[in-house]
Amino acid sequence: MEHPENDKEYKGLQVNGGVGSQPTVNPYRKSMPHHRRRQLTAGEYVEGILKGDVSVLGRAVTLVESTADEHQALAQEVIEKCLPYSGKSKRIGITGVPGAGKSTSIDVFGLHVLRQGGKLAVLAIDPSSERTKGSILGDKTRMEKLSQQKDAFIRPSPSAGSLGGVARKTRETIVLCEAAGYDNIFVETVGVGQSETAVHSMVDFFLLIQLAGTGDELQGIKRGIMEMADCIVINKCDGDNVDRAKLAAAQFRNALHLFPPTPSKWVPEVITYSGYYELGIDEVWGMIDRYFDYVKKTGYFETKRNQQAKYWMIETINEHLRNNFYHTPEVRALLEQKEMRVLNNEQSSFTAAKDVLDFYFDHMRAKG
Repeated sequence: MEHPENDKEYKGLQVNGGVGSQPTVNPYRKSMPHHRRRQLTAGEYVEGILKGDVSVLGRAVTLVESTADEHQALAQEVIEKCLPYSGKSKRIGITGVPGAGKSTSIDVFGLHVLRQGGKLAVLAIDPSSERTKGSILGDKTRMEKLSQQKDAFIRPSPSAGSLGGVARKTRETIVLCEAAGYDNIFVETVGVGQSETAVHSMVDFFLLIQLAGTGDELQGIKRGIMEMADCIVINKCDGDNVDRAKLAAAQFRNALHLFPPTPSKWVPEVITYSGYYELGIDEVWGMIDRYFDYVKKTGYFETKRNQQAKYWMIETINEHLRNNFYHTPEVRALLEQKEMRVLNNEQSSFTAAKDVLDFYFDHMRAKG
């Protein structure tokens, strides 16, 4: 296209045509075949997992996290076949207020486990992933020492979906990791609220990391989370912070006396340590070992595992029913109508809900 600026009336002005579009760096790229990895069979997945093949384990976890129906069917088959080889690990939930040093603590706790000859899988439940589509463990440099160890498997949470869905997939991932020989499972949670409850429902031991010197030690964490904790550890007990950390520990011990006894009858302990300087790590882990010895001797270990298995069966049923209900097009259309009637004060919320449910059950009977 000719530039009007090159007209004779514009003396002394010249506009060049510029550079035309250039070919791609590799002109043969489009004609090259696209190689996709072959989907493994359930038997191949299980064989690889039982051998401890990290690549196959990673692919199996990706399969579990997939929302595609064919992937879910294959994933459930793999999980079922791995179940007899699972259940032999220590499942430890780790939570704490932001800035408490969870990543540093997991790094040093993990190295301690590996030095004792164990294998470790670190999983996460990220309650923010549904909003941000991000993943808490996406940056493995937060655990730079641990991420370099061959016997450590670090896996972020699924990057989307409801907390219930993410939690269920994390629980299924635990089964795969245990079948692959990981005898210690850390489940990390970030934030506060429901994510702690979800983690508590899939672990044997719940560790709360707290920080001293913030001025609001007891206000900085919810009572419900403290009641779930089997141990509270005060991090950054080093340098000028030692006295503050010990004072915070005393405050927490006093607060724990006000809570009712735990279901296991274990008395939660409060321990100070420094993740950065690796001080007191042996004491923290020694206490965790004492807890496991105690609950296995009393029978609470098996009782809690059985309760958790029942809980997740019911949760899975609830999730499938909820998804089926809200993904039925006829139900969604009726819901919109009923919402308008409720908002216009033409019908009560309760009768509107009953009408929608009655329609759904009639619809399901007709399909059956």
